[in-house]
Amino acid sequence: MWLSRGACLPRIFYNAQKPLCGILNNGMKTKRLLSLLALLGLWCALPAFGVSKEIVQLQTQVQALTDQMARMQQSFDERMGVMKNLIEQTTDNMNKVTGAVNELQKTLSQQNSDIGGKVDQVSTQVQALHDSLDEMRARLNKLSTQLDQLAAQQQNLPSQAPGVQPGAPAVQAPPPDVLYNGGLRDYNAGKYDIASQEFNDYLKFYPTTDLAGNAQFYLGEIAYRQGNFQGAIQAYDTVLQQYPGGNKAAAALLKKGYALIELGQRDAGVRELNSLIARYPRSVEAAQARERLRQLTSRKTSPSHKPTAQ
Repeated sequence: MWLSRGACLPRIFYNAQKPLCGILNNGMKTKRLLSLLALLGLWCALPAFGVSKEIVQLQTQVQALTDQMARMQQSFDERMGVMKNLIEQTTDNMNKVTGAVNELQKTLSQQNSDIGGKVDQVSTQVQALHDSLDEMRARLNKLSTQLDQLAAQQQNLPSQAPGVQPGAPAVQAPPPDVLYNGGLRDYNAGKYDIASQEFNDYLKFYPTTDLAGNAQFYLGEIAYRQGNFQGAIQAYDTVLQQYPGGNKAAAALLKKGYALIELGQRDAGVRELNSLIARYPRSVEAAQARERLRQLTSRKTSPSHKPTAQ
């Protein structure tokens, strides 16, 4: 409204030009003309004062908005900087966690690869404990066997053995515990030829004692360690057939499965190991059989892995 009023000033003067001239021509007093002009000027000047006041208010509001936007921009920049730092820290932490997980996976893989060797080591230790137990049993039976030997020698004194020439000395077998312990000692020392002879002599002279099955088992072990897997299988079969109730039956079944696998007869070896687990589920040999089956399954899924002898 104030703009329209201000804009009407030239039109008022234009329209008032003729009346003013008429008034002057009619002899209006100068005082009345000046009063009229003053009133017109005051009426037209009032809107101009309103325009300046509203512009100042708008400028003030614009300045306030500008300051507010500047403060918001500063706050936004500060928050973005904080978020950027948080994102960088989170990324670093994730990289550290990823590295730790990879290292843990590597450690677990290394531990899994070492399990087979540790199981074999434990197996050797357990076998040594079994051997010690066998020695203790042999010593407990020492008195009774010595008495049997003395009785047999007394029976042989009156007459000569068949096939022995007169005057020829009779061959005397060593006591069973001496013969067995000597074979076991030579076996552990790696003197396989001497140990094999001692175990064969034990089976020759004492085929029905409690340690006869053990002597037969160690003949199979000697053949296995020498790489004669077929001979080892035959010795283990003798243990299973002639001494099924002996304390080496489970071990013979386990090592027979190993020997079959070494000969390339994988399916037959797996059947023997599963048979062992079914017959002796709580034995140490059953745990070894499960581990070997796990290794075979792992190698089957990884063709590049080369099998190693047990």
